[in-house]
Amino acid sequence: MGLFKTNIFGQYLFIKKWIIRILGVISHQRYQGFNELKIEGSDILRELPETNVLFISNHQTYFADVVAMFHVFNAALSGRDDSIKNLGYLWHPKLNLYYVAAKETMKAGLLPKILAYAGSINIERTWRASGKDVNRQVKMSDISNIKKALDDGWVITFPQGTTTPFKPIRKGTAHIIKHYKPIVVPIVIDGFRRAFDKKGIRIKKKNILQSMEIKAPLEIDYDNETIQQIVEKIEYAIEQHPSFLKVISQE
Repeated sequence: MGLFKTNIFGQYLFIKKWIIRILGVISHQRYQGFNELKIEGSDILRELPETNVLFISNHQTYFADVVAMFHVFNAALSGRDDSIKNLGYLWHPKLNLYYVAAKETMKAGLLPKILAYAGSINIERTWRASGKDVNRQVKMSDISNIKKALDDGWVITFPQGTTTPFKPIRKGTAHIIKHYKPIVVPIVIDGFRRAFDKKGIRIKKKNILQSMEIKAPLEIDYDNETIQQIVEKIEYAIEQHPSFLKVISQE
């Protein structure tokens, strides 16, 4: 790889690779050390095509969730089965892996800016800004950037747009799925909220069992299913449908 080779967003791949390597080494013990990460379904990742894959997941912290996914994805693609042992997988990380994040979050400090270089697609939230509820139009450039990333590789998104559990699925994700027809892979995570603060940077508690379940791609009729049907399918797939809340409250 040339020193000056860039990706679709103009980021230098050499710099991106080293950021992923360094942050991977620094963060590894958070998931394989004083905390443990239980992984299921990493074999599914090796069966996916190189591009046009959209991962949908519930969300528990700003950064710890997606950093864990970078570990799990790269470890799986290096041949590890449900394990992130042995950091050798970081030497040749997947560089066409992106994640959707709120622009204001990724510009709030030096560390978020560094994390953004690792692969964030920064978007302006239409419903929330500076801690207040807003109502603004979707920026077409944001949608265009997600499309670019799908054409180039894999994209991780958190369709609730918040770390608060059981919040409604944003319809924008369903529109992207219906319009661009990606392979949609659900991921269900747990334990990150107990282990880290809301940002996912400060360690709140050690010896926490975190989990990440990668599920088989969803079967979606892109042409005939409605936006609401896709939304409901997402809710069930990432276990954020209201019926799951009722089950938890009964336990």
